[in-house]
Amino acid sequence: MRETEQNSVGIGQAEVFDQRICSLGEGPLWHPQRKNLYWVDLLNKRVLANGADGERAWEFDEMPSAIGWVDRDRAVVAFESGLHLMDLNSGDRTLLCALEPDLPGNRSNDGRADPWGGFWIGTMGMEGEPDQGNLYRWYKGELRQLDSGMTVPNGICFDRARNYGYYADSAKSLVYRVALNEEDGWLTGEREVFLDLSAQKLIPDGAVMDGQGNMWSSLWDGARTQCFTPDGSASVALQAPVIRTTCPAFGGDDFTDMYVTTAAVGLEDAPDAKVSNGATLVYRNAVKGHPEPAVIV
Repeated sequence: MRETEQNSVGIGQAEVFDQRICSLGEGPLWHPQRKNLYWVDLLNKRVLANGADGERAWEFDEMPSAIGWVDRDRAVVAFESGLHLMDLNSGDRTLLCALEPDLPGNRSNDGRADPWGGFWIGTMGMEGEPDQGNLYRWYKGELRQLDSGMTVPNGICFDRARNYGYYADSAKSLVYRVALNEEDGWLTGEREVFLDLSAQKLIPDGAVMDGQGNMWSSLWDGARTQCFTPDGSASVALQAPVIRTTCPAFGGDDFTDMYVTTAAVGLEDAPDAKVSNGATLVYRNAVKGHPEPAVIV
């Protein structure tokens, strides 16, 4: 278990990629075929997109929280009550599997496709009730629970070269690491604490791995996306012009652009603010990442 030191060194300059204000922007995904960024405005029950196809928005009757692409025209989208297959042209959706139908007080939270074509998704209480959340993997039609007793499961990402999966419990300022089977991506052991950020009072939100196996974690109320090396040391950071950075994603033609969603909930913009809380940011030519894997359905 490593307690990290805060590192204030910054690289790159944030630009506003999309000015639409998200109460709680989350789950950014760069679609490598469509050249669009997709993300959610969770509390306002919207899926948003921008890129080669222009600005798009779809409104739903329940909160979406995470996205994984399947092919050019379809994506897996986690909603409050289940994983759905969404048509990226029409916005129509069909249920793939329910999430915790016996726990109506829970909803989905952070999720990400894994390198084997599975999709990991966390759940949590609607009001963030302590220890009410769980972690699941959906793979080839099977939903299997991976962990339980979490409060705000977050920061799901994968180091394929080392066959590790990572996830956070934001409420506890902890990031866990677990070894994965090289053949199919299922867990091969118990979780271990990779980062303990409680001493620094840092809150890890969404995260992504770069091409070197470094974790980039957006820090809630931390105004930055922080890089952590494979041994857990804090490295450089991408400073943000807003306080509530929520989740990063790599994109662009060569995957050197980092997109970061942010949140406006509970905040008021300063009168002289150049960037509004809740806008979606991009750091051009920031660091080399890689495309997200497709989900197998």
